[in-house]
Amino acid sequence: MTAHSATAPHVRTGGPQDDGPKVVEHLMGWTLVVVVAMLVTQLGLL
Repeated sequence: MTAHSATAPHVRTGGPQDDGPKVVEHLMGWTLVVVVAMLVTQLGLL
């Protein structure tokens, strides 16, 4: 490693943020679960 790469600041690549609102994330996840369950039951797949 060169001296420049060792002292370069860490660059974020656009991944998930660590300080986001967890409540919104959980609500969206459960909403997705409910929508998939409704789709499965409407199509008679279960």
